[in-house]
Amino acid sequence: MNTAAPSRLHLFTNPWFQIHFCVLLWGFTAILGKLISMPALPLVMWRMLMVAAALMLMPAVWRGVLAMSSRHRLGFMVVGVLVALHWLTFYGAVKLANASVAATCMALVPIFLCVMEPFLTGSQFKRSELALGVLVLPGIALVVGGTPETMNAGIGVGVLSAFLVALFSALNKRLIAHADALSVTALEMISGGGFLVLVSVFLSYWPLAGSSGALLPAPDELFALPDGDDIVYLLILAFGCTLLPFALSLKALRQLSAYASALAVNLEPIYAILLAMLILGEQRELHLGFYVGALVILGVVFIYSLQRRR
Repeated sequence: MNTAAPSRLHLFTNPWFQIHFCVLLWGFTAILGKLISMPALPLVMWRMLMVAAALMLMPAVWRGVLAMSSRHRLGFMVVGVLVALHWLTFYGAVKLANASVAATCMALVPIFLCVMEPFLTGSQFKRSELALGVLVLPGIALVVGGTPETMNAGIGVGVLSAFLVALFSALNKRLIAHADALSVTALEMISGGGFLVLVSVFLSYWPLAGSSGALLPAPDELFALPDGDDIVYLLILAFGCTLLPFALSLKALRQLSAYASALAVNLEPIYAILLAMLILGEQRELHLGFYVGALVILGVVFIYSLQRRR
């Protein structure tokens, strides 16, 4: 009797495997951002519009959006704009520095959350969590010291991106119980993509002087359609690294504890850094101090996760 096939099937249905597969796919987003030649603004705009178009083809998603109250629809649309700004700054960090730096900055999200949540949710502020935030500072200093000075702007933009993740995550946590998750995603993608279209229209008439080519294209290229390898990478980014892991993570999270899922998601920077080394050879651009600093930051994040569980 052949038991190999059932064993492989059991592996793919295991929630731990599913969530780590999702985190691996999310780790590829920074790599794809580096491979796509488009500046950050059109990259994010096309990503969000492609995902929104795919979701809005599903009747159940439409019904979920229409079933929301006006207040919740407005709330999710605001969150969608924050998501757009996060992705814009995240891919800006990738372009201004590299994928490893951008991914390491994302490890700061739990630290921002522990400071931000008491203000947004009214929960009690804990001194131990503030102490963990202080412990991250040497790691940030090592990361900055372990990168060329030309990447400092990318680090700053990456830290801003992590702050935006913490902000919209806390807001989503308050709102998500009132709507279907796929419908929420569709609404956020539509509002975020629409916001970036409006920004592009504005910039086509009033371009910003001295804007970086890593973030903004030339005014006449704001609405240029992606072509060549860019369209392939964008399709992988939109559907392979956005829609697929989102749907799979929803399935896995139904069987995993909040702590277990958070612990798995905290591995995303590690996956991204390893992928950047293997695919992009970024270890040649960075010094040992960067990797020591990244380990310090990730160590603090895992201590924070353990503390929250207790």
